[in-house]
Amino acid sequence: MAKGKKDFRLTLLKSRFGRTPGHAQCAQGLGLRRRHQSVVVKDTPENRGMIDKIRYMLLVEEA
Repeated sequence: MAKGKKDFRLTLLKSRFGRTPGHAQCAQGLGLRRRHQSVVVKDTPENRGMIDKIRYMLLVEEA
């Protein structure tokens, strides 16, 4: 891995269903489909924006 590049491990703690369409789409765009599912995403401005938008639904850890 290049120096300075990070990855985040995201775990979906709350369901996507019943959320506003934009929040559900952010979770889907990050690759999260089910509760308690974890994915590793790269640290990019686009991913950071989606993470910040749905932070209340996620557990965010550095991978």
